[in-house]
Amino acid sequence: MKKPQIDFSDLPRHIAIIMDGNGRWAKKYFMKREAGHRAGAQALRRLVEQMNEAGFKILTVFAFSTENWKRDEGEVAYLMGLIHEYIQQYIDDAHKNNVRMRAIGDLNALEPSLQAKIADLTEMTKDKDGLLLNIAINYGGRDEILRAARALARHVADGKINPASIDELVFTNHLDTGKLPDPDLIIRTSGEMRLSNFLLWQAAYSEFHATDTLWPDFKINHLYEAVAQFQKRERRFGGRL
Repeated sequence: MKKPQIDFSDLPRHIAIIMDGNGRWAKKYFMKREAGHRAGAQALRRLVEQMNEAGFKILTVFAFSTENWKRDEGEVAYLMGLIHEYIQQYIDDAHKNNVRMRAIGDLNALEPSLQAKIADLTEMTKDKDGLLLNIAINYGGRDEILRAARALARHVADGKINPASIDELVFTNHLDTGKLPDPDLIIRTSGEMRLSNFLLWQAAYSEFHATDTLWPDFKINHLYEAVAQFQKRERRFGGRL
């Protein structure tokens, strides 16, 4: 694939990716689904390194949703083990790169050992100033909004906040993404055309790019293609230019 021409001085501040197609990739190559998930994890590591080198600032990826627990028990166990493995690899590699890492989602539902690894990785990389990688684990957009609403309700009940002061900014700051800018660009692989409960609040004015490429086959030039299209669009945010 030829490298698309993009303006590196005007990159999207925040890119989010729905990494879809691991199972179909495995089926295409007559492999087990587990092989597709592992290939997908490797594709993410490769892309993170390349995006960091290219100067991108924020990447949020959908790794495991609140709905994914409904999958076959063996597949869920494999995915959790793979997340454990790759978080550990990021810990081992933390001294080599300048990537800052966080996890978003309801992390309390994860195994304590995985929670501890995520906390360690977050602490180890908090002062780095390269790419910020947000990994969405046990994440759902509706669940995130409900958790933020409950947190605000507790603050109101405790007298810590006046209900009249709750505006979009206050609500946004209680979401998992906190004070991060909303994603400018959301990419979905494997040809699907839906958000699948991903960043529902934050995606209000995001530009959307869908590609037929299956996630394990997604490479930096596919990202550049999405960015090139993004840079040609006029973003009105509900107004008129």
